[in-house]
Amino acid sequence: MARELKETLSQADYEALAILRYTLRKFMDFSTSAAHQEGLPPQQHQALLAIKGNPQGETMTIGMLAERLLIAPHTATELVGRLIDADYVTRHPDPADKRRQTLQLTKKSEDILHRLTAIHLREIRDRAPELINILTHLQADVGGK
Repeated sequence: MARELKETLSQADYEALAILRYTLRKFMDFSTSAAHQEGLPPQQHQALLAIKGNPQGETMTIGMLAERLLIAPHTATELVGRLIDADYVTRHPDPADKRRQTLQLTKKSEDILHRLTAIHLREIRDRAPELINILTHLQADVGGK
């Protein structure tokens, strides 16, 4: 990870990266607040979205959830336990492999996730011009070096 970078970085590079990280933090703060307003901890919201957003035809397993959330498998198992206790998720043995557990959303979580996704998409669409501008600047600098 400590490889030497040969490229020259400008003040504009630092500013663009700082602005991008600030913009992403603002979005994450928005997302956390929105989840809390629905009575949902942010990690549970992320888990529900990962389950719902799994490619069609693929069932979500606890291992896949751990990978999607970048958490340890035992942490994902604990998270799923909390989701089951709150009636957000059901867990079933995988018919193809009884060692695996598949996850499905409940009606309760589908309703909450629908509301959260709608306001998140609205927020992203509002921020899109700003993000596109930042990313375009970063891409132009990379391509121009």
